[in-house]
Amino acid sequence: MHADAAELAIALEEVVRLFRRLNPAGGLSLTSAATLASLDRDGAARLTELATQQGVTQPAMTQLVTRLQEAGLAERVPDPGDGRVVRVHITENGRAELARRRDVRTERLGTLFDRLGADERTALFAALPAIRTLARLAAEPHERTAV
Repeated sequence: MHADAAELAIALEEVVRLFRRLNPAGGLSLTSAATLASLDRDGAARLTELATQQGVTQPAMTQLVTRLQEAGLAERVPDPGDGRVVRVHITENGRAELARRRDVRTERLGTLFDRLGADERTALFAALPAIRTLARLAAEPHERTAV
C-alpha cells in the first residue's frame, strides 16, 4: 500500500464528512443532489449513464429520477434521435435548488474559512488544482471500474 495514498484517503473521508455537515438539513440526498449537479454541468443524460456516474443500479436511479421529477427538479424527455430512449433534464426549479444548496454550503464554509490562519487558507487554495485533477481522474470510465 502506498503510505501517502493511505493518508490522503483518510483526509478525503474527513472532507466527505465536512461536506455532509455543510449541506442543508433535510431535502435532497447527496446522490439526488449529485445527480442534479451532473445534469446541470453536463446536460441531459440517459438513466443508465446517470446510474453509472452515481454508482447505483439502474432501478435505483429510476426511482431517484421519479422522486426528482415529482418534486419538479428534473424531467424525462424523449431522445430526439431515438424515441425509445428517455433523457433526463434538470428543470429551472432543479437549478434553483442546487443554487440554494450551494449558497448554504458557501455561507457555512465561509464561517469556517474565516477561522483558519493565512497559511492554512493559502495551502487550501494551492491544493485546489491537484484536488480537481484527482476528481477528474476518478471520474474517467476506466478508473471507475478499478475503484
